[in-house]
Amino acid sequence: MTKAPVPVIVLVRPQLGENIGTVARAMLNFGLTELRLVAPRDGWPNPAAGPAASGADVVLANARVFDTLADAVADCTDVYATTVRKRGVTKPVLTPEAAATQVHATSGRSAYVFGPERSGLDSDDVALAHNIVTVPINPAFGSLNLAQAVILIAYEWSKGEALASPPEVPLDPPAPHRELEDLIDHLVRDLDAAGYFFPPERTTATLRTLRTALTKTGWSHNDIRMMHGIVTTLGKARKSARGDDN
Repeated sequence: MTKAPVPVIVLVRPQLGENIGTVARAMLNFGLTELRLVAPRDGWPNPAAGPAASGADVVLANARVFDTLADAVADCTDVYATTVRKRGVTKPVLTPEAAATQVHATSGRSAYVFGPERSGLDSDDVALAHNIVTVPINPAFGSLNLAQAVILIAYEWSKGEALASPPEVPLDPPAPHRELEDLIDHLVRDLDAAGYFFPPERTTATLRTLRTALTKTGWSHNDIRMMHGIVTTLGKARKSARGDDN
């Protein structure tokens, strides 16, 4: 089976360069690189887009500008209008997940179309599309910004791609138990010297609680070295405060 082409993201009459930049950032995170702009309000290129893209410069550098939405999607066989409302136009309405499934199943180029920040796509824009994509959202607060909407769509599409997960950082192995016992002994000595175990008849129960807490954590060798340093430093500070060094 032939792999479907990577879809394009089309922003219709975007208003702020910062928003175009954050859309580029959202796109590249999920493997989308082709951005098309229809009549951007402040023209293109826009100097505010670069900083907001946070390194997604390849998306901005290759962005193409069109006068009309029809021109922007002329080479696409499937056009998806993203909107929270149908705007009186009868079209199939899909979730982002269902739309992504269709995009992966088609042999032609697909386009996801997003409207201006303030008003979204108008009825003529939606009429040009083949399908409507609507994000299920809290009916009492339907307020997604442009980049958030693109992230939701791009994420669902990316599930069908072999994108790499963030690299795992291996944890330090647990330290041998004798190292933990040394730390407990060190801590108990300093606590005893500081008068922590009071009243004396509660010492055994307090030590048991302390040991239980310390053996829960899976300390590494470096964790234990750090704690030894902390306990030693606190002991020095206490002696200094009492004037023992004099």
